[in-house]
Amino acid sequence: MKKIALLLSTILALHFTQAQDISGQWKGVLKVQGVQLPLVFNIEKTDSGYKSTMDSPQQGAFGIPATSTNFENSTLTIQITNARIKYEGTLGEDEVVIGVFDQGGQTYPMNLKKNTEGSDKPTRPQEPSKPYPYLSEDITFENSSAGIDLAGTLTMPSTGEAFPAVVLISGSGPQDRNEELMGHKPFLVLSDFLTKNGIAVLRFDDRGTGKSTGDFSAAITQDFATDVEAAVNYLKTRSEINADKIGLIGHSEGGMIAPIVAVNTDDVDFIVLLAGTGIPGDQLLLLQQRLLGKASGMSDSQLEENDVISKKAFEIVKTSENPKRDLTDLMIDVFRNLPQDKIPQGMTEADFVNAQVNQMSNPWMMNFIQYDPAPTLQKVSCPVLAINGSKDLQVAPKENLEAIESAVLAGGNKEITIKELPGLNHLFQESTTGAPSEYGAIEQTISPIALDEILNWIQKQVN
Repeated sequence: MKKIALLLSTILALHFTQAQDISGQWKGVLKVQGVQLPLVFNIEKTDSGYKSTMDSPQQGAFGIPATSTNFENSTLTIQITNARIKYEGTLGEDEVVIGVFDQGGQTYPMNLKKNTEGSDKPTRPQEPSKPYPYLSEDITFENSSAGIDLAGTLTMPSTGEAFPAVVLISGSGPQDRNEELMGHKPFLVLSDFLTKNGIAVLRFDDRGTGKSTGDFSAAITQDFATDVEAAVNYLKTRSEINADKIGLIGHSEGGMIAPIVAVNTDDVDFIVLLAGTGIPGDQLLLLQQRLLGKASGMSDSQLEENDVISKKAFEIVKTSENPKRDLTDLMIDVFRNLPQDKIPQGMTEADFVNAQVNQMSNPWMMNFIQYDPAPTLQKVSCPVLAINGSKDLQVAPKENLEAIESAVLAGGNKEITIKELPGLNHLFQESTTGAPSEYGAIEQTISPIALDEILNWIQKQVN
């Protein structure tokens, strides 16, 4: 599911010139309605140009990855398409970028200065460093049904043979092979831990992301399932892998995808659902909206108002013959009833309506709202482990774990284990509130408690 503006799919467009090098950490301050929001762009030179990440330290967001860069004729252009953000500025002789920050048509002056005092990034103590004590190979495999090539990394123990293996399946939004988010690399940490304990791991860039080809924006959950099937097929070609002991580990939306793949192929021996969903998409989004809203301090009346609007929108998506038209009518009515102090300065009715309708009517979201995972879960015949953190505000643990267990059992599969892990959030970090604002500020990437639960259960399946 969409990670509520956490999962910004970032596109930074930047060509370089021979005369100037833009690499480094660039800091600016965005001033909006009296509020100052520091932003940082981390730009690194590569063989083909530049790659970048963005930080918003005050919001606890670090390492938001860029997929490309553009720096030409002293002009720096940065685009973050999912958030409708564009920054454009000119690098002067004084090493200051003079520019404008644009979000959703609202423009604000923002200059960038190069940081010479070192990185402000928090430490990530669990992130492994090279050289790894195991084999790590960058690979590519084909999804022939989609006509795309997917790029990833396969890690295997350095000694032994016929290794059990898992494919890691990322959550929603365009994710790289490490599922990089807020400066964390959960899949890098997870693959390192499992490989050190004798399990081969394949993780890969989502289609259209990183080094994988394809169009991410046109794909829905079922399309991503075919990418995972292709990954399983690739593992079966490797002589080092035991083809009878291949499993899937899916996080968030990946926890929806894993059961689809397990049903579509006989080659999956077990699945692990990390904050996977068991209830229909519209119900999950309503719960998510309420939990996140409450954590952010919204009043009960505000939460109720949001519920009413969302339920109307979801019903349109599920039943309307012309959802875009009907969503437009709904959002016009919503905008015209908003108090003036709730409308961002300069935002027009058209800006508001277009943003809401485009988000609600894109193929992925419409499919997600209508999708009920229960019928698929009922068809899963392999062993299932489903775990959630008790402080997960994005995929409510009680409701989803119970629904997953109920659906799997209803299909006659008794090999289902569910666990709610105390104190862990959606990323399985040990957290205080579970709010997304904590993700980037927490140094821990994945709790050892969660890592041990995953490993111990998998070892029982493969030994």
